Amino acid sequence: MKKKEDESLSETKRMLHFLMHPVEFRLKDVMQIIIGSAILAVPVGFTEETWRLGETLPFLNVFGLMAISILFISLFTYYHYYRNHMREHWDEFAKRVISTYLVAMIVVAVILALIQRTPWTIDLTLAFKRIVIVAFPASMSAAVADTIK
Repeated sequence: MKKKEDESLSETKRMLHFLMHPVEFRLKDVMQIIIGSAILAVPVGFTEETWRLGETLPFLNVFGLMAISILFISLFTYYHYYRNHMREHWDEFAKRVISTYLVAMIVVAVILALIQRTPWTIDLTLAFKRIVIVAFPASMSAAVADTIK
């Protein structure tokens, strides 16, 4: 009987911890970001229009896409996780936003490298531009997937 009470108490403690710390960034969240970014990285990354856009889009526009991606992820993350906890968890917010974008970029880079659309040794600029362009929708689907419980 005592053991069941201890297990019940530990389960209650875990639930209270989760309720008090809903904004922690865990390994499970990283896995959701990886899958979420792949959801849109695959269809967008496999289109010739995206590859050509990487060739023709000026660098300023590419950085604009990067900034908008980070802004959208930040807004979505803030309103979903941190609206009531921002003061206490600023570091977790920054870690979640930056990690979401970087993981999405890595997933995109791997996918584009596997289909040989990132000419790393020939044109590093083109590879970077293509990654950022595909990471735009991929990072947003990653942020949405991160919210799934």
